[in-house]
Parts: sequence; structure tokens; C-alpha cells
Amino acid sequence: MDSLAFQIKSAALAVGYEKCGIIKIADMAGYEDKLNERMEYLPQTKPFYERFRGFAHLQDTYSWAKSVVVCVEQYGKYQMPDHLQGLVGKAYLFDSRIDEHTAGYQASLQFEAAMQKMGLKTEAKRKFGITAVRWAAVKAGLGIVRRNNFFYTESGSWVHLEAWLIDQELELIDTPTVKACSEHCNRCVKACPTASLAKPYTMNPLSCISFLTTFGGRDLPQETYNAQMGGWIYGCDACQDVCPMNKNRWEATGEFPFLAEISEHISLEKILSMDYELLQQILTAKFFYITKDDVWKWKVNVINAMVNEYQEKYKEAIYAACNNSHAKVRKMAEWAVKKLNLS
Repeated sequence: MDSLAFQIKSAALAVGYEKCGIIKIADMAGYEDKLNERMEYLPQTKPFYERFRGFAHLQDTYSWAKSVVVCVEQYGKYQMPDHLQGLVGKAYLFDSRIDEHTAGYQASLQFEAAMQKMGLKTEAKRKFGITAVRWAAVKAGLGIVRRNNFFYTESGSWVHLEAWLIDQELELIDTPTVKACSEHCNRCVKACPTASLAKPYTMNPLSCISFLTTFGGRDLPQETYNAQMGGWIYGCDACQDVCPMNKNRWEATGEFPFLAEISEHISLEKILSMDYELLQQILTAKFFYITKDDVWKWKVNVINAMVNEYQEKYKEAIYAACNNSHAKVRKMAEWAVKKLNLS
């Protein structure tokens, strides 16, 4: 093992990462073949996936880069507020990418500083990632991608991945110990509410609930899958929750910073009645896929969830939303009144 590579891994483990590997930057080239394969099978996804082609050609932007360092952070160790199960995806609840109060965020800063102290030039994009992290993690032998498209280690799929470019050509490849999916297991495909997971290892991001509740779903009354979205208002865990390889993998031993305080404000009724300024203050800083300009989308997602899992107590809140200050929310509420035959 290269001594510098060993130092990098040791530094990663010392700050709390579960795993660390290093691949040569040339190993990212194969990612483009996977992109082309996906776009060929699902042509409608081409505009979505074309944005990621640069991940296979990192040196076009970072000519100095020679290797990719990829680390695994386990988040399946925190206490999950019961009332958020089936409402908000776990990966977003325990997201440390931009939250400086979290151990994951601080570990990222400390690890990057450690690599720079070793004399390495580094580059990362903490918020959205500098390259295709699942591909890099698989090439580094840190785990495998299962039939639901998620990356797994011994901790299951409840992990975050982070990558850095460095200016030294190094390699540190591990051997995954997790067993492959059974070819006879189809639970994740069957569990996908919108059939976004069209077949094992293949999904259509444009119909994924996580996409529809964040970047997509801009006209939910006309959305083909609005009923299949169920009670989710941000993200979805359906294909991960049913996976046998995730059974007993959640440890729930720690508290994620400020999640308990934030979760008190997250319910369908509270979000729909909350004024926009407070909604921005409480939710946008953490759940950044819905920006401040699009904060109305929280209320639209909530109304859709109320329709799908209707209770009599939602009636007055839906009626009130018909007079909301935002046209998108009013339109959604009026659709809900008609859909539920409340008038």
C-alpha cells in the first residue's frame, strides 16, 4: 500500500468515516457508458442525465486532478422521529452536507484539511458532489450497488458518500464483503410506488418520488403519479425500507443535532398553515433542494399528501389554502377540494 494513500485512509477513519478508498481519475471514464446505457433504455431521461457527463471527464475542468478520494459516512445510527416515517426521506433528515453543527460536516472539513496538510491539492463540492460518488465508491471496492440502485456497505444503504479530487496519482482499492442481491429478490421493484424503479438497477429519476417532491412535481394537479406519491412530502424510502439487506442495520443510538427541534414543526397541518417567512427559516436551511423561491412547494406537497391519506381534520386546512397568497398553492387546494368532493 502506498504510504500516502495509507495516511489518507487513516485520516478519514480518524475523523469518523466508515470507509475510505482512492481510485485513479481515469477510472471515472466508465461512468459515461452507464449514463449512455440508462439514456438508451429511458430516452426521456436524456436531458436529466446529460448534466452529469462531465463526471466522466473531470480533467476537462480540473486539469491538475489525478485521483479521486471517496469516503463513506454512516447515518443509520440516529434516532428517527416516529411521526416523520413515511413523510420525509431519512437521507435528508440526517443530511450533514451543509449543516456545520453536525459531526459529518466537521469531519469533512477536518479530513480535507488533513489532506492539504499532507501537501495535496484538493477540490470538493460538498453540497451536490464533484463526481459520481456511487460509481467512485464501487470502483474503490467500498461496497456494492444493489438492485434498488442504492450503494450499500455492511451498514446497509443508510450511508452518505463524499468525494475529493487530489493532485497525486494514488490507488487504494478495498474488497467488498457484502453479498450480492439474490436474482430472485424483487422487493424493491415491487415496492416502488411510481414504478420509477422499472427493473433492477434501472430507474427513471423523472418519476421518482424524491424527484417529484423536490426538483420536479411543479404542477401536481396534472402529475401522472400524484396519487402514487402517497404521504411523502420530501423524499422517499420505499425501496430501501423493504430491502432485506437493510434489516436490522439501523442502530438509532445517537441524536442528530437540532432534528428534534425541527421535527416539531413538521406535520401536514403545521406546514400548510405556516407563514412563508417561518417556513423558509425552519425548513429551507436544512432541506435545501426546495429553495427559498420555491418554498410554496412544501404546501403543494402537503396538500397532495392530505388528498392521498385524507382525514376529516384536513378539510378546514385545505379550504383555507384556497385563499393562500401563492397561486400554485391555491390551484392545488382547489384541485383537492374537487378531488375529495368537499364542496
